[in-house]
Amino acid sequence: MEAPPDNDVLWARALHFQHHDGSPALQGVSLGVREGEILAVSGPRGSGKTTLLRCLSGLVRPQDGEVWFDSVPVHKLGPLRRERLRRDRFGWIDPAPALVPELSVWENTALPLMLRGTGRRRARTCALEWLERLDVGAKARRRPHQLQQAERQRVCIARALAVAPAVLFADEPTAPLHRADRAHVLRTLTTAARSHGITVLLATHDAQTAALADRTVALLDGRRVRTVHLPPVAETTVATGAAGSAGSSGPSGTEGLAACSLSA
Repeated sequence: MEAPPDNDVLWARALHFQHHDGSPALQGVSLGVREGEILAVSGPRGSGKTTLLRCLSGLVRPQDGEVWFDSVPVHKLGPLRRERLRRDRFGWIDPAPALVPELSVWENTALPLMLRGTGRRRARTCALEWLERLDVGAKARRRPHQLQQAERQRVCIARALAVAPAVLFADEPTAPLHRADRAHVLRTLTTAARSHGITVLLATHDAQTAALADRTVALLDGRRVRTVHLPPVAETTVATGAAGSAGSSGPSGTEGLAACSLSA
């Protein structure tokens, strides 16, 4: 068994996972995430982004491959130990807001803190601070059904950040938000992550969202996609090609080319 690199807080090797119908979701994906890094996992819908986050966070166990968190082999942990790891060290944001309908907004936000053993007063103070940062502090005493969907998603993001997780898994976190709200919420999320040293894995199919990350890993059909940049084409080569095929539209001057390749 290969030991994970010392500078990676989260590390995965050759992950494979199949859906119940037998279709592949991950086909040999490997990656490492450094502590405090914001990593975007990009790709179209169905490319394996959510499955990768679920395997890395211990929500599901990969059918083959390894997942390590701080030298802990997550892929070898039983259900109870994985649940404890998610509760104590990880945070999760779903694309659709999921809140406890019987609890108020601040109680929903404070719930993970209280499950960790934080006192009610301290948990409430922390919850209110994060709700204010995400512009839903005025709704703290309301129930989820009294909020708009975008407001409920802000509450879910505040809930995930309030526990100061070591790693935050965000699966399309701004999907329910209007375009005007996305930039503010993403700035709040990324600024909080950097100031608190939180490692973030952000699954998104939106290029503007991925641009806020320190680094991007692209998936396609369950495999990593690597972009290979070819060297610039010399002007003399272009001129020769143009003379040989009049009217053709080749690359200009020093413009380079790029090609994509799939890798395990």
